Amino acid sequence: MDEINGLAELIERGGIYRGVAGTTPREVMTAFIKALPPLPSVPKDTLLQAVLEREELMSTGIGEGIALPHPRNPLVSTEAEQFAALAFLDIAVNWNSLDGKPVETLLLIVSASAKTHLRVLSEITFFSREQGFRRLLVGRSSLEELLLYIRETEKNWRRKP
Repeated sequence: MDEINGLAELIERGGIYRGVAGTTPREVMTAFIKALPPLPSVPKDTLLQAVLEREELMSTGIGEGIALPHPRNPLVSTEAEQFAALAFLDIAVNWNSLDGKPVETLLLIVSASAKTHLRVLSEITFFSREQGFRRLLVGRSSLEELLLYIRETEKNWRRKP
């Protein structure tokens, strides 16, 4: 796995946003994307529209209170522009998740290629099943704590033959 494309690196670029408000996925995504810093190559309204269009196809709520909103197609053209941003919602929102649980945490993924996007989705799916990671999300841990946990896990993956 390229270091630049690891989940920890992507979240470090995108950051954590706390207290994101809204009572519907549309309201939450609007508030979340508005909170992001300016994106050099993608207008925020373009990103929001792409994420909402993807959500209309099928809910990105994967269960355990987590949703993975993302554009259906890459919106950035280089690896340096890729990021993942984590949002802790102000209140839990019905996201039509697979397990029926309301969503409290979002992980927005913006990738430059389908290959990277699928790998990041796979990595996040793995982490979402890990009790330690979920505990960090439920506890709304700091960016540093989350990155440490993710990096330690990613190191162990690289050590395996």
